[in-house]
Amino acid sequence: MRTAPTEQQPSTQRGDRATPAAGGAAATALSALEEVPWGDIQDSSGCAAGIPRLLRGMAQDDAETARAALDELRTRVCQYGFVVEQATAATVPFLWELAQLPQVTCRPQIIQLLKNIADARQWESVAAVYPKLLNHRENPAEWERRARQAVRSRPGALRTLLAEQDGEIARATSELADALAQ
Repeated sequence: MRTAPTEQQPSTQRGDRATPAAGGAAATALSALEEVPWGDIQDSSGCAAGIPRLLRGMAQDDAETARAALDELRTRVCQYGFVVEQATAATVPFLWELAQLPQVTCRPQIIQLLKNIADARQWESVAAVYPKLLNHRENPAEWERRARQAVRSRPGALRTLLAEQDGEIARATSELADALAQ
């Protein structure tokens, strides 16, 4: 595994490109995907270059395609619902964007993924028992902290989602708000 570069520079690698979702809002929300050096960071499968394809898949009008993309993304950035990866923090802003788009079909599940990321403490728990983990070049406890900070960085989005009329979205957002309050 490699450590993410300290400076965010566009990658020269163009990993999995897909056609942006129909509808300008989804395409606009994901327009910054190319600014993240996905090829230089890792997810649970190895190189995170496939994450943009999955995020674009989640923005598709087809609910089955969106759900399949979300399921794969969840495995890659928050495996088992509590193990975050190096690429998780870079993925979170795009999850927030997709969660706010009314045409995205898997919004409640995206919000639940954000909650799982906010709750993640696996690596910190391991580091509490084995503090030498914190001295490694690869510091997964730091990945968790960054991922949680990324989830917490959008209080305005949280307020907007709490006001949603859709009961499933409101319920998932309330659970996320409760997790962030702890």
